[in-house]
Amino acid sequence: MTTLTHRDLEGKVAVVTGSSSGIGRATAIELGRRGAAVLLHGYKNLDGLQQTARHLLMQRVDSRCVVANLSEPESCERLMEAAFAWQNHVDIWVNNAGADVLTGTTAKLGFAQKLQRLWDVDVKATILLGRSVGERMFQQATESARPVIINIGWDQAQAGIEGDAGMLFCPTKSAVMAFSQALAQHLAPKVRVNCVAPGWIRTKWGDNTSEYWDTRATTESLSNRWGEAHDVASAIGYLASPSTDFLNAVIVPVNGGQRCYADSKTYSGSKPFNAAAGH
Repeated sequence: MTTLTHRDLEGKVAVVTGSSSGIGRATAIELGRRGAAVLLHGYKNLDGLQQTARHLLMQRVDSRCVVANLSEPESCERLMEAAFAWQNHVDIWVNNAGADVLTGTTAKLGFAQKLQRLWDVDVKATILLGRSVGERMFQQATESARPVIINIGWDQAQAGIEGDAGMLFCPTKSAVMAFSQALAQHLAPKVRVNCVAPGWIRTKWGDNTSEYWDTRATTESLSNRWGEAHDVASAIGYLASPSTDFLNAVIVPVNGGQRCYADSKTYSGSKPFNAAAGH
């Protein structure tokens, strides 16, 4: 991980939803290291949320934790109000929270139940928060300080991938990516809206996946490795920086470069259900 020699987010306030672990935690740490005060959000993994907060405390980063169930529209509204009330403004909002349907007890749910969870958290909450937060940011924006919203898509969403995983994550993450570009059009020029589209990232699911998916992840990337949470966090930090003020309505794939072929013979073993698109 590159050590920053400057704090380009000094004086900024950032919100990272789903910051209890994985990409969310790495993003909170990255933005804090760049100088931002960070409002952390979590729901079920409260131990993880506290771990993220302790990490920021050790870095002497000003932070606050808010617990909210983003599948409920009222909770989304309360989170937004708490965020703007904390320091009277929000400069960076990262909609990272996503439903985990790949690990734990939720992995045993039926297709329809998984789809509903992804819709409620990954799609609906992102749209509701993005729209409401964007309106507040639009009012606070100045010519010298444009706030930014960053959403999380998936690099394979629009091309498609086989199996139930593809039929779950491709439509939901495509919706997030499409919404990001629509919101950018709506809020321009006062607020920037961008989206990162992670590829094969070693989060909780990737740590315990099968040999099939491990081989596929490393083979499909031109970097011949899994991505790490900090790879995505670095891209988010880049898009949040005032130095990228002219980047707007973009979708940035974070996958180490994607190979131009997809030959199933490359992979050994049978295809299981799950694919990696977690946060």
